[in-house]
Amino acid sequence: MTERVEWIPDEVWSDIVEHVPIPSVDLLVVADDGLLLAKRQNEPAKGEWFVPGGRIQKGESLEAAVHRVAREELGVDIVIEEELGAYDHHYETADVPDVGGKHYVAHGYVVRPDSDIISLDEQHSDARYFDLDTLPSVHPYVEAYLDGATFRYNQL
Repeated sequence: MTERVEWIPDEVWSDIVEHVPIPSVDLLVVADDGLLLAKRQNEPAKGEWFVPGGRIQKGESLEAAVHRVAREELGVDIVIEEELGAYDHHYETADVPDVGGKHYVAHGYVVRPDSDIISLDEQHSDARYFDLDTLPSVHPYVEAYLDGATFRYNQL
């Protein structure tokens, strides 16, 4: 098996973002209180309520990436309840300059946390659970996940 690569030098990351779609995972974190949304502090979708997520590291399985992202971004372990599939996300902005946007192939997952206590990393300024009937304005990609998730029809 390939050794997992965690860090990519800035100049290499810039070339990747400019030329290659980024494989990633996005987490629809559901609990009795509703759906967890976090306000992004970085591009793309800066300042928007979005679901937690992150890139898949080389040598890492999709499921391992889901668990790692939950621990790193939220400080919790999770149970995967549903795999939503792959979604194309095209953004006009990116976290690196002069690359003309960013393209993700994001794999969506519905997950449940093992704790009510969320500990955000530096990528988010706020996180809250929202009732599905009273969600704030969310990014269209979050809406696409919700449209594909069976938990929405079961109303948690």
